Amino acid sequence: MALITCKDLTLAYENHIVVENLSFEVNPGDYLCIIGENGSGKTTLMKALLGLKKAKYGTIEFGDGLHKNEIGYLPQQTFVQKDFPASVYEVVLSGCLNRSGFRPFYTKAEKQKALENMAKLNITSLKDACYRELSGGQQQRVLLARALCATQKILLLDEPVTGLDPVATGELYELIDHLNHKHGITVIMISHDVSCAVARATHILHLHQSLTFFGKKEEYAACEICSRLDSGEGGGHHECCDGSHS
Repeated sequence: MALITCKDLTLAYENHIVVENLSFEVNPGDYLCIIGENGSGKTTLMKALLGLKKAKYGTIEFGDGLHKNEIGYLPQQTFVQKDFPASVYEVVLSGCLNRSGFRPFYTKAEKQKALENMAKLNITSLKDACYRELSGGQQQRVLLARALCATQKILLLDEPVTGLDPVATGELYELIDHLNHKHGITVIMISHDVSCAVARATHILHLHQSLTFFGKKEEYAACEICSRLDSGEGGGHHECCDGSHS
């Protein structure tokens, strides 16, 4: 059963339609990369999946026991977040807040989960370190561990490697792969890196004005019009990019 099913989804940003009649589904274990030029609706779609943005038309349905407050989210980091004066452990543990309701404390199980997720991301040695004193790559690992505290099923990642050097970028991609392949975490990631998306993802969602592709990465790689879009060429039409392909 699909974790997320979008049917005939239309989304608007500041009264301007950015996504129209989009249908796709995400199944357990998928690694979906959402790509497209700036303004194509990637972040707006991500917000809609998180319940932070209402659809103008269409529906978003959750299945397999998934609830909105059980989605791990790693947003693009702001300068304020980079300078957050807390310990690594405190930042990671705060990922349990959405599921704790109004309780003013963390349970023993939540504290254990935070430690386990730190171990998965190889940051246990940084437990007592100040978050704002870490490198960019270390900070992203901390935020990824925090996102894992909110979920056992699915992660939504918005440009997770932005601003990282090549080494840190490669390491973070490897960690995301590990979570997907070894721990069964479903991944939905916004990315500007098309070559990396095709190399690592199982599925691609390419948003581009009226042309939309959704399908397996092998189908995307063989799609002529999508190759033209990647190279900056526009226009044309191909049946695998008409918004109904899956």
